[in-house]
Amino acid sequence: MSPVVPHFELAEESSDGAHIIRVRGEIHVSTAPEFTQRLSAALDSGKTAVVLDMSGVEFIDSTGLSVLLNGLRLVTQMNGRMAIVCTNPTVLRLFQITSLDDTFDIFDDRAKAVAHVLQDFDAGGNSAGAP
Repeated sequence: MSPVVPHFELAEESSDGAHIIRVRGEIHVSTAPEFTQRLSAALDSGKTAVVLDMSGVEFIDSTGLSVLLNGLRLVTQMNGRMAIVCTNPTVLRLFQITSLDDTFDIFDDRAKAVAHVLQDFDAGGNSAGAP
């Protein structure tokens, strides 16, 4: 019997100055390392306006949430922005249950997420609309 290989895809593109990482399938302990590597590589190359298009994500576990939190921490340290596009009600519910919907900027539309990460920063270095 062969092991079940989880469905997982990553693709990257740029849009109007934002770096978009499209994620599809399942994000969990066996797929998180590849996701971590791609997100870290984007940040290491100086990308500070990052959109994670997770509209094709079917499942995410605590390991996947950890990848997202670490990515947010890194992009924040770079004075950048990260937004998530998520339309799957099950995945959205996980963000709500864990109260991470207050931590992440989550959108149901990629264009809105791109506009959000590209917003100008005010003179004090804070993003517009941030507390």
